[in-house]
Amino acid sequence: MKALWVVPLCFLCLLFTLGRAADSHLWRRPGGFGLGVVGSNAFPPSPPTLVNLTLVPSAAAKGAVCLDGTVPGYHHHPGFGSGADNWLVDLEGGGWCNDVGSCLFAIKGHRGSSNYMDKIYFDGILSEKPERNPDFYNWNRVQIRYCDGASFAGEGHDAENKLYFRGQRIWSAVMEDLMSKGMRSAKQALLTGCSAGGLASILHCDEFRALFPQSTKVKCLSDAGFFLDVVDITGGHAVRWLFDGVVTLQGAAQNLPKSCTSRRDATSCFFPQNIVANITTPFFILNAAYDTWQIQQALAPIRVDPKETWKACKFNRTACDSNQMQILQAFRNTMLNALQGFAALDKNGHFIDSCFTHGQIYDPNKWYSDNSPTIRNKRIATSVGDWYFDRSQVKTIDCAYPCDNTCHHDV
Repeated sequence: MKALWVVPLCFLCLLFTLGRAADSHLWRRPGGFGLGVVGSNAFPPSPPTLVNLTLVPSAAAKGAVCLDGTVPGYHHHPGFGSGADNWLVDLEGGGWCNDVGSCLFAIKGHRGSSNYMDKIYFDGILSEKPERNPDFYNWNRVQIRYCDGASFAGEGHDAENKLYFRGQRIWSAVMEDLMSKGMRSAKQALLTGCSAGGLASILHCDEFRALFPQSTKVKCLSDAGFFLDVVDITGGHAVRWLFDGVVTLQGAAQNLPKSCTSRRDATSCFFPQNIVANITTPFFILNAAYDTWQIQQALAPIRVDPKETWKACKFNRTACDSNQMQILQAFRNTMLNALQGFAALDKNGHFIDSCFTHGQIYDPNKWYSDNSPTIRNKRIATSVGDWYFDRSQVKTIDCAYPCDNTCHHDV
């Protein structure tokens, strides 16, 4: 089994990966950090499907390579029956690298090199079991592995440190490969992503739409990707500092939406709140109002809280005092306010629950089960399906914590 870098920090998007159930990965060194995905706390009673890795050798000639120069890869579970001509393409999450040190750390694992990638389990929105994934179970389901550290948006090369910032090229090369393998004939398509992959689905949604003829139904979804440009507990901007490093180091500015960069600085255009209202393709935002990654890394990261006054609260919601809870409720309000322009558009949908979590589409217990989180008695998977298939409009916001007793809290 390939080596893994494991640093327990916070729960992120759930991903059932061979050999890394309960893998929490933090790209970190003094002065730089990035966040990775974690696995499930335990596999569900019947194991999900194990899907082989497909590498894209032709990507090398296009310079479409991971941080270390290895070729990118993806996992594809073929569609069947009535879903054989439909495609769900998921962009894996896993944080970002914002300086040379954190990128050099990333190439020692699957976040920066396909040498460390292996088979993965598909579950939740990627499951082929109708009892776990009622609307998309028989579609072609693909997950594109994440190894560029910039939400598939970088363009550059650090020759001295032998680092390749080629996220945009990876996106293009993998799309080209999938189109050649049948996706060009899709009747319906859905682009999804979680965490850094959710941000990537926001950045690439209209590009995805442009791949298909107008007769193809195309929509996009972001899970736990609505990262806010918020003030941290010291009055600073911890996430802006992180994103500025990513955009600057990796040359992402040229690949960010022109509708934003024509009016704002490039770093601002890495924040979804400045992008989503201008996406022309129908889009769905799934996010926890108390996003644990953002609480831990945007509001109160250790670099701005050296005395760890927020440590207990960050990792146990019941340990938050009244002042801390007031800040968390203000964070929720900031998220809801940032969604207003997006939410006003009829084509879009959203599901904002009041859970302390980060990532809900891969975990069957959150996505679709008897005890999944609900708002107005409707589960996440049902809500997404209703929106995608135009069964009903879905613009759902939960009441404030602690009112929802259906949540699967991570902390």
